[in-house]
Amino acid sequence: MVFHLVVTNNGSEDEAKDIFQEAVMVLYDRAQDPEFGLSSRLKTYLYAVCRRLWLKQLAQQHRTFTDVADYEDRLPVEDDLEKQKKEDTDFVVMDDALEKLGEPCRTILLDFYISNLSMQEICDKFGYTNADNAKNQKYKCLQRLKRLFFNANKERNDHDE
Repeated sequence: MVFHLVVTNNGSEDEAKDIFQEAVMVLYDRAQDPEFGLSSRLKTYLYAVCRRLWLKQLAQQHRTFTDVADYEDRLPVEDDLEKQKKEDTDFVVMDDALEKLGEPCRTILLDFYISNLSMQEICDKFGYTNADNAKNQKYKCLQRLKRLFFNANKERNDHDE
């Protein structure tokens, strides 16, 4: 997963290995903190850390991240540790929400937002009668994903208080 993330976003195999190794070191450092609690699967957490590290590296080298266009505005990295921890947690919560979303919603959203497939391509792939039906399904899936994400965040915040 990390290899795919890095290589499809202006990186090399060696850079992917370096990012993964750095993420493991981040995990080790965080695990030393008695207040650290892993609230997701290990691979989900590591992927979120790798993603953040790769975004930082791209920003420092003035390269672009083509995976999700919305992150271009967020590439300048904040030094605020609390903000970074929240972003890390949000990535983990979003990944968990995507896992809970189920099929075909998960694949439809990934195909549209990550793989940049057109609505017609999604229509053909899933056998919808027309692109408008596929678009309606994508909208319903996105609304469901938002509910899962915000409910998980609310539960996490209620638990933290």
